[in-house]
Amino acid sequence: MQPTVPRVRLFLDHSLASGAAIPLDRERTHYLRDVMRLGPGDAVAAFNGRDGEWLGRIATVEKRSIALRMERRLSPQPDGVDLWLLFAPLKRGPGDLLVTKAVELGASALMPVMTARTAVSRVRRERMRALAIEAAEQCGRCDVPETREPLPLPALLDDWPAERRLMFCDESGHGLPIVGFLNEVGRDGIAGPWAVLIGPEGGFTEEERASLRGRPFVHAVDLGPRLLRAETAAIAALVCWQATIGDWRGAGAAPARAAALRA
Repeated sequence: MQPTVPRVRLFLDHSLASGAAIPLDRERTHYLRDVMRLGPGDAVAAFNGRDGEWLGRIATVEKRSIALRMERRLSPQPDGVDLWLLFAPLKRGPGDLLVTKAVELGASALMPVMTARTAVSRVRRERMRALAIEAAEQCGRCDVPETREPLPLPALLDDWPAERRLMFCDESGHGLPIVGFLNEVGRDGIAGPWAVLIGPEGGFTEEERASLRGRPFVHAVDLGPRLLRAETAAIAALVCWQATIGDWRGAGAAPARAAALRA
């Protein structure tokens, strides 16, 4: 008999355990019933950021609600990486792309930062959260990164946690080559929490660069010979970090999930 592979993954803000019955809101009910055309007995994968990934089935379908019943855990909750992405808010299209790709690339927190040249003054945190949930559901993550309220760059730096290193992507070309820097970090065995800072479309001011470089926890890096758009810079920096000192170096979650489905 072939294993049941769920067509749908859902983030649920409920405790997940064998036999638990979980009612879905109208939005998720509409998605499962009317968009995905699922009905009683169909399988759905679920996660909540705490209890790993679970296999559930649609127990009941009513006009305005669906109830899922959890059967068994497919995979335990992974540790993940402790990597914040700090970025100057962007317009809707590039900003949505940045959020989605940051989730796919494993960022643990998304933190808008207001700089001197930030062009977008309003951050819709609820939209950022919705995009992060959707991206986590689609990419196989078992958690959703935290989405923070925007903060001015000086306030963020003044209240920075001492144990967290900050990789400052300096478009001026005066930083260390990013891959070489991260390879050195990996050889030295430096672990612990990190953050990546991406500037606005207009770049950082000289005053901001000087302030950043004067902080002991900041490491300025260069992303290469071409000037990158802000969303491209974020993707490039996260890829380099994950490939050298992040979770790309080990086995992914897919084999464990596949084995659980076969069980």
